[in-house]
Amino acid sequence: MLALTFANKEDYAKVLEDDVIDILGLTTFAPGQPLTVRLNHKDGTSDDIKVNHTYNENQIEWFKAGGALNIIRSQVGA
Repeated sequence: MLALTFANKEDYAKVLEDDVIDILGLTTFAPGQPLTVRLNHKDGTSDDIKVNHTYNENQIEWFKAGGALNIIRSQVGA
């Protein structure tokens, strides 16, 4: 799970029930840097919205690894 908040609260109205969502910027995911969510609408249009997070370096590494337990497992060589 990736906890994100809207940078602009009015963007909430752009989210439609049948949207397919892409999160842009995960390869450069860093503390204090917003991400972009692309809302791909059923009619073929899309909206890009800025979203914020409060993740620190460790939490970002946990997310990228699929969870803290995966990091611990790799560190102990299991």
